[in-house]
Amino acid sequence: MTIFTQFAETGAQSHGILGALGIDIKMLIFQIVAFIILVWFCGKYIYPIFMKTIDARQDAIEAGTKAAVEAERKAAEAKAEITKLMKQARADASEIVVTAKEEATAALEAAEAKSKNQAERIVAEAHAQLDKDILAAKKMLHNETLELVALATEKVIGKTVTAKVDSGVIASAVKEAL
Repeated sequence: MTIFTQFAETGAQSHGILGALGIDIKMLIFQIVAFIILVWFCGKYIYPIFMKTIDARQDAIEAGTKAAVEAERKAAEAKAEITKLMKQARADASEIVVTAKEEATAALEAAEAKSKNQAERIVAEAHAQLDKDILAAKKMLHNETLELVALATEKVIGKTVTAKVDSGVIASAVKEAL
């Protein structure tokens, strides 16, 4: 404590209360003037440069923010458009599938009908050919029967009869045989 009292006594004697605190009034005024000159110099030459840089930086940040908001809005619009296009594509695909199924069913029915008609035509042609073959076989059998009957009659009678008598005898023999 002795040191504090010693400073207090020395300061009180030299310059009053400021001297007691250890403050030199001339130096204080000089420092205040220097501080004011420093503030004026900084305000005139240095702060405007800083302010321009800060303003430019602030403008860039605001432009970036606006661009981000605009990009977000465009992304939302694009997403909505994509959703709309996907719904339309799904509807179109569904319609194409339904149309394809209908066309496949129609083609299958047409092929079945064509196959059925062709099968019926083949069966009809086969029946017609069979009828022709049966008729030809009957004619051939009839002619052979007539020849056999004529030969048998000739052998039984032992002589040849006229064609008229021969035909009559053959016809009656065929009727009896059938």
